[in-house]
Amino acid sequence: MKQTYGLPALVSIFVPGLGQLIKGQFLKAFLIWAVGGTISFLLVWTIIVPFLIWAWNVYDAYNSPA
Repeated sequence: MKQTYGLPALVSIFVPGLGQLIKGQFLKAFLIWAVGGTISFLLVWTIIVPFLIWAWNVYDAYNSPA
């Protein structure tokens, strides 16, 4: 089977792990999805929580009496 590098690299830009899946590396693709999903979940909380705190501070600064 001829190895291709361009297409797997291209699809991995948009969907991490899909390039490994195309190349038949099923375990590696699963690990990328599992580890990447866990890290993404943790990073979402680090982005959302500070944003919510910031938004609450803006709201509170706007609505609280002087």
